[in-house]
Amino acid sequence: MVAKTILSPQPNFYSHSQIFRAYPKLFSSSSSIASCADLDTQLRSLCEKPFPQYSEAVSLFHHAVDSNLFLSASSCNSLVQALTRSKNYDLAFSVYRKMTHAHIFPNFLSLSCVIECFVNANEPQLALGVVGTVLKRGYWVNALVMNFILKSLCKNSEVEKAMELHSVMGRSCLPPDMISYHMLINRLCKANRLEEAVHLLVEMEIKGCHPNVITYSTLMDGFCKNGRADEALGLLEEMKEMGSEADVVVYGTLISGFCNKGDFDTGKRLFDEMLEKGISPNVVTYSCLIHQLCKMGQWTEATTMLNEMTECGIRPDIVTYTSLLDGLCKSGRITKAMELFNLMIQKGEEPNIVTYNVIINGLCKGGLVGDALKILEMMMVKGLKPDVVTYNTLLKGLCCDGKVDEAVKLFTMISKDGNSVEPDVITFNMLILGLQKEGRLDEAIEIYLTMVKRGIVGNLVTCNALIEGYLQTGKIEKALEIWKRILEFGFVPDAMTYGVMINGFCKMQMLNIAKGIFSKMIASGISPTTIDYNTLIASLCKEGSLEQARWLFQEMRNSNHSPNVVSFNIIIDETLKAGDVESASELLKDMLKMGLAPDVFTFSTLINRFSKLGQLDEAEALLKKMIARGFTPDAIVYDSLLKGYSSKGETEQIVKLLHEIANKGVELDSEITSTILTCLCHCSENLDVMEILPNFSLKPVKGTGIECNELLMKLNKLHPEFSTVS
Repeated sequence: MVAKTILSPQPNFYSHSQIFRAYPKLFSSSSSIASCADLDTQLRSLCEKPFPQYSEAVSLFHHAVDSNLFLSASSCNSLVQALTRSKNYDLAFSVYRKMTHAHIFPNFLSLSCVIECFVNANEPQLALGVVGTVLKRGYWVNALVMNFILKSLCKNSEVEKAMELHSVMGRSCLPPDMISYHMLINRLCKANRLEEAVHLLVEMEIKGCHPNVITYSTLMDGFCKNGRADEALGLLEEMKEMGSEADVVVYGTLISGFCNKGDFDTGKRLFDEMLEKGISPNVVTYSCLIHQLCKMGQWTEATTMLNEMTECGIRPDIVTYTSLLDGLCKSGRITKAMELFNLMIQKGEEPNIVTYNVIINGLCKGGLVGDALKILEMMMVKGLKPDVVTYNTLLKGLCCDGKVDEAVKLFTMISKDGNSVEPDVITFNMLILGLQKEGRLDEAIEIYLTMVKRGIVGNLVTCNALIEGYLQTGKIEKALEIWKRILEFGFVPDAMTYGVMINGFCKMQMLNIAKGIFSKMIASGISPTTIDYNTLIASLCKEGSLEQARWLFQEMRNSNHSPNVVSFNIIIDETLKAGDVESASELLKDMLKMGLAPDVFTFSTLINRFSKLGQLDEAEALLKKMIARGFTPDAIVYDSLLKGYSSKGETEQIVKLLHEIANKGVELDSEITSTILTCLCHCSENLDVMEILPNFSLKPVKGTGIECNELLMKLNKLHPEFSTVS
């Protein structure tokens, strides 16, 4: 904007008539020599402090030139310099341009001022053009002027032009000085052109411009920020060899670099080295170490260092506290985090928006959304406006806590016109996901349409949520419309996109479509997740396509996705259903070889299937293994065994198992009680079933079960012959 103003015609601040009325003698024809002298004097006086009148001086200059009155070059140059010193760059350039048109040649100082004008207008290229004019006029450019242009080029990130200028300076009789090198090294480091920056360091030494602590510190910072802290450490050793001593800035840079790459030990070693040299650490060095300790989960050490810091008289700043709070929250130690948060406020350190967001996020992840809302109220009372991150965090917390209605209310509040916070795509996604998970698809669609009206293009997360919602409700055409939209928007479907579609079509028993999507997923170069494999294998088993399920299971084993316990449970269960005990046993062995421990479902499945097949010895052995692994058999497991014993007429085993069930305190529902009574009826013709049978509802409901001890007592009372068996 400034450059455009400089290059555009400048308006006259005063009209001819106004100037004539103000200075009638200057424009009279009676004494041109006297009037010219007076004009120069008047022009200079208007620029004098303490009350300069620059606008009037410029107007006087323009009208004098337009009236063909003689103005001395000295006065014109003085005007340009005065305007530049007062940072009236637009006016300075307008005078310079008028001078050149009137063939009043600017001197070296005026040309230097014009260079300054262009530099401040972020037009270093035009400034270089003026340098050419300076040289043509026979003047010589000093280091100050060249560095001024160099600084402008670096500021505009025109590194190539800056390097070209550096080369020109090197070839001329005006070699770059320390300031030149520092500006270039700093810009090259920020552009991640570290090798070129090191080359300049070597060049400095060759040309006798000895690098100092600032030079090395700048380079170290560049290497550290680029994840190359080890090379930065090498520069420290080189600096020491050159006779320069590291200061707190150098050590702080290196400590930060090593901590950022997770190397706390080296960072701490440098910290100790700094202390040994008598260099006092500052808040930055402590904050870096505390932050890394938090990331490592070493809260005791982090707290100790915080206390050490305060004992040394260094007051922790908001960055230090926020780092510690973030670490505590991420580790789930929200109580400790709140204690520190309150302590920070007591010590007079006011939380900023980042600190509040850290605490709110920690509370939400800990399921304490109510407390998070109180923190929101606190920050608003203190006059700190929540940002979109604050609201997004709260929306996610409310939705994850099942408080979707409260999330909708919060969303409505922040969506009102005039609210300083503008919802973003994440805001809308949080609510869409929350509503979709609760099966409130119509409301989720309304939120989506609101987002579109606001001109916010949804992302892949939005599309995935909508596809999942549509498939859950059987709206296949709508789901496919969103799929097409993904491709139209240029989004690349990810594992989640394919996953929700595979799951959705499997649940609708549209297995051929699910298989097609699975194949497309692999062809697209996206690896299916273990959940995707399990979903498809389970659906194939349900359909009765065991061989296809086995093939896919083997394909899974051959890929980078090793089967998990659920995968084995699915295929083992279906294999046993098919009566292939040998293959099921082999699968169980494979599972154990892979280091996967059978879970409750695995044992329940195996015991159930072996019991149905009449292989009760194997079923009993599995029950013992199940108990040995710390799992408690439930009514379903015992029901399977009882049916197995009943089918073989093993009354003694049935009653023995009943005593075991009683000792375990297993509550019996209607189904297992029915099984027990059926078993006993087969064993005794005189058993009064109606007297023993408690009143059950048709469906197992909490509170309708009967403890096995109670059932045994009733059996013992009516049929003492059973009590002898233990």
